[in-house]
Order: sequence, then C-alpha cells, then structure tokens
Amino acid sequence: MWTSSGRFQQVNLLHCSDVVLHVNPRYENGHEYVVHNTLQNGSWGSEERAEECPFPRGKPFALQIFVTHEHYKISANGKPLWEYKHRVLFSRVDSIHVSGMVDVNLVLVQFPEPLYAPIPGNFRIPYKSIIYGGLYAGKTIVIQGLIYFHAKSLEVSLRHKTGVAFNYHCHFDKNVVVLNNYEKGEWGEPEQHDEMPYTSGQHFQMTICCSNNHYTVFASGVEVHTYVTR
Repeated sequence: MWTSSGRFQQVNLLHCSDVVLHVNPRYENGHEYVVHNTLQNGSWGSEERAEECPFPRGKPFALQIFVTHEHYKISANGKPLWEYKHRVLFSRVDSIHVSGMVDVNLVLVQFPEPLYAPIPGNFRIPYKSIIYGGLYAGKTIVIQGLIYFHAKSLEVSLRHKTGVAFNYHCHFDKNVVVLNNYEKGEWGEPEQHDEMPYTSGQHFQMTICCSNNHYTVFASGVEVHTYVTR
C-alpha cells in the first residue's frame, strides 16, 4: 500500500538487473494511463497499457499484485486493473523497487498457500481488532487465510460502537452470501446473493474496498459483491 503525495514513477519487481514486472503510471498532456512491461538483458519488451490511471495525485491508494501461475493480477484500491502474463519466471523475482514522488507507508509480501512463516499478531478465531483512524474512501482491507473443510460459514463484520456498518456472511451450507447491517438493535433488510466466490477447504483472499457510499468486495482480485452503505 502506498500513499501518493504527487505522482509516482514506477513499481518494479526485479531479478538482478532485469525488471520482471514494471508498473508505470503516466500523466501526459491530460492523458493518464498505466504501462506494464518487462526488461530483459537490457532491452524492454512490448508495452501493455491500461487506458486508465487509478492513482489520483495527492490521495492515498493501494496497489496489489496477486501472483498466479500464469499472470500477475494487478489491482488498484481493490479494483482489477490489468492481467500481465509472465514473460520471466515469477520465482526469479528477488526484490521490489518503488521510485518517484510517493510516500510509502506499507509494503506487504504475503504467501497465501501455504503460510509456513508465523504472522505477527493474534489471529485466533473469532478475531477482533481496532481499525485505527476508522474507514474512509480509498481505504482497503485484505483478509487472507484458509477455510476449513466442512466449514458452514465465513463471516466478516465492520463494526462501530453501537452496531455493524457492514456484515458479509458466506453460508457454505446454503451456498449463498448475505450482506446486511445492524443498527439500533435491529438487523436491516438482508441482501442475498447466489454467487459464492469462496470454497471450503481452500485458501482465500478477500479484499474490501471502501468508497464514499458503498463497500466493494473482491475475491482474489475479482469483484464479486457491492453493498451500498446505510
């Protein structure tokens, strides 16, 4: 996660002098876009352009790079931006480089399957933690773990002192996802979806992206549900 103080130049995943993945937002004559490329043996390959630039100058943002066997799935603020097919084995990446006019406040390297190394903090279930500073537009929550075999449900709640602003409840036994809120001692009208993006017995990655008027939920970088704030 990075916070932009103006505009930043590039994020590179490196192997020695090669750039395995190059992510380069550009702002040229009112045209904003993002270039993706690879540098091997001193030569750049063909550019791939995303004709949008979701990195507003002067505002915080989150850049996420999800690695699969075939692609880098690149997201900005929880929204998919680009899929970049591997040109160099991703296992060769040994460093990350960020440059330009940017304040870096967090860089996480996560290993979704399996998690061999211990993670700092207490992640016993049910897990509860304070979100210091609260939520605001552009803030992103990433939850990653393993769903047990024969699990009946997975539930995430964003709470405040007197209620639940957003409850995201996956019912594996019914194969539905229910979205709701809890205010003044009562649950609101539930929103039920038949699309179940998670599977019991599998690793998962859930991203919740906050905007001014809704929460957007992504599963492994793919948008699956949107909930208008109440």
